[in-house]
Amino acid sequence: MSAERQVSAMLRQIARQQDVIEIGPQGSRPKAAALAYVAEQYGYVYGAARATGYKDSSILLRMYRDPSPGARSREAATLTAHPRAGVGGTVPGLAPGSLKPVPEAAGAVAVLKDLIAFDLAARFVTSRGQMVLCYLGCVLVTALLLATGPLAEALASGGSLVVILTVALKGGQLRRKQLARRLTEAGFFAVRDEQGGQRFLRPGQQLPGHANPFAA
Repeated sequence: MSAERQVSAMLRQIARQQDVIEIGPQGSRPKAAALAYVAEQYGYVYGAARATGYKDSSILLRMYRDPSPGARSREAATLTAHPRAGVGGTVPGLAPGSLKPVPEAAGAVAVLKDLIAFDLAARFVTSRGQMVLCYLGCVLVTALLLATGPLAEALASGGSLVVILTVALKGGQLRRKQLARRLTEAGFFAVRDEQGGQRFLRPGQQLPGHANPFAA
């Protein structure tokens, strides 16, 4: 789907004044973040991202309508400045005919990209119990190899599995820590959702899950 069609599809949801809109599925974080930025100019706020499609290769975003006065003022200013967005006119924050952010929007889009990446990385977070099961699986594979082949080959294969698993788990943890640090530096704060997972929100924002993510 072309950039124009993706923007138009999102703006049709916005035009209906929906409390919740969905963006995607998108094949890349930069494009998803660019669309999320546009939605925010129309008074929406980022809610959540999840992987979808074949082998989780696509991204689906959920945005919530922000009822705050600041968001409504931002929406009114955007409608005035970009009256033909989605029908051939300019789109806030994007270069004409593309999902590439203009320079003045690049910083905000980069922050949204980190936020999306942090939420998507949650599916790679492994609990202590899951880690134990993974390592037990490595032991089981090694035992099966010992029963069917030479000792040296079995131990080498089992050891390789342990190394690969450890690198994958540690790499995911380090990546998420880096994203968390950048989001904190950008002014977001960490909270725990109902499932105990870590999320990042803007000051004054509550966890998504209802039409008004800022309600008391």
